[in-house]
Amino acid sequence: MPRFFILDQGSMADTETFKRIAIALPEVTSAPHFDRLAFKVKRIFATLAADGKTANLKFTPEEQEFKCMVAPEVFQAIDNGWGRQGWTTIDIAAASDADIEAALAMAHAHAIGPAPKR
Repeated sequence: MPRFFILDQGSMADTETFKRIAIALPEVTSAPHFDRLAFKVKRIFATLAADGKTANLKFTPEEQEFKCMVAPEVFQAIDNGWGRQGWTTIDIAAASDADIEAALAMAHAHAIGPAPKR
């Protein structure tokens, strides 16, 4: 079962850790997306900044609020319309491997769910 809300004070993560965890999730592919690297299943659930310092993840607004409240040094809501939809920035250097694993699992779970109704 995915571990969505683990906050660990263990080793700090890096860009390669983020990529390794993301691509290991079921059915994930990666491709360039503007100036970022996108990870997707049916739809994009995470994008990694070109400098590798941050990534954006798609949570529900409630999950975003929780993550940002529990670990504000790691998670920050994007300050625009995308952020109001749940897109959240993770500071990779401030995150542990477990933080990244839990966050990616949460975002991935939404991406494999039912497609949006048209």
